Amino acid sequence: MRHTPLFSSAQPSGLNSAQKTILQGVSRSFGLTIRLLPPALQAPVGIGYLLARTTDTVADTTALPLAERQVLLDLMTQAIATPSTSASEDEELQRLTQAFAAQQTDPHERALMQALPQCLPLLHTLHPADQASVRQVLGHITRGQQLDMARFGPGLHALQTEAELSDYTWLVAGCVGEFWTELCGRHLPGYSLRPQAEMMRIGRAYGMGLQRLNIIRDAGADLAVGRCYWPEETLAHAGLTPEVLAHAAKTGDADTMQALAPLYTAWLDHTQAQLAEGMRYALALQPLRLRLASALPALIGARTIALLRQAGPAALTQRVKMPRQEIRALLWRIALGLGTRDVLDRQFTKLAGTPPA
Repeated sequence: MRHTPLFSSAQPSGLNSAQKTILQGVSRSFGLTIRLLPPALQAPVGIGYLLARTTDTVADTTALPLAERQVLLDLMTQAIATPSTSASEDEELQRLTQAFAAQQTDPHERALMQALPQCLPLLHTLHPADQASVRQVLGHITRGQQLDMARFGPGLHALQTEAELSDYTWLVAGCVGEFWTELCGRHLPGYSLRPQAEMMRIGRAYGMGLQRLNIIRDAGADLAVGRCYWPEETLAHAGLTPEVLAHAAKTGDADTMQALAPLYTAWLDHTQAQLAEGMRYALALQPLRLRLASALPALIGARTIALLRQAGPAALTQRVKMPRQEIRALLWRIALGLGTRDVLDRQFTKLAGTPPA
């Protein structure tokens, strides 16, 4: 893959084998995506993703005290944003991180937290332009995580409006689509058949769609810990409240599921449209590896949406995800079709369960 003159082949590869194993443990789909990326993008994307997952683990471990998590997230945010910190700040961050890791019940999340002291210095190995991009996107992401922690205190709380939901999905994911596009424009001249401004727009929509999919898929688990990302104003149109929804997630109440069904379908339709933008994004990409890496989340997302449609609102009471064997079969189909645009487009339509236009 050709680089711009600014980024020579001497650029660090970024993640070592142990860190790649950690990445695969915390996200099998994104682990696949990283391996498919052109070499020039693997370091900034991989380092940025590991750091984002680390801060996300802090924000999401609701079993631990909120004040403790807020202090740690603030320290992590500062360490990411500032190229150098004092020795005392480094020691405090390491002490709190290791103490936090020891309380993790998931072995992958524990390994991720324990690796933070090794991941943070990787950020400094990137070229200054890439460092700035990683710091900018992580600044948005940690802002979204901090808002989450402030918004969801003890008890059940919900977003209030669709505007809040849109802002949240941009902060934690839409900005990642922009980050990805910015890196491509920097490292891979002529990477896209579409103008950069359009790629930024549809890349943002793609990221927001992937986050909306996470919200729908994880709604039951989030409600169980007091988080309702479906806005109160939208639920009210169906005569529902976050409290009623949380009860249904526990009991499978049929009346609530029936009332929720039209909203649930509308949310899936909205999300599928955003993932379709993601496929437009991927199909515009010239380098094969980049096209495959960008298409894979949309393809897995399309199948996940189809499974969520099949489950209906009862998905609140169960875990819905694309089985591993289906992902392996998908990869084989793409490989046999040489990853062409037509093959990827047909697979998206097939996985989404929608007839060709």
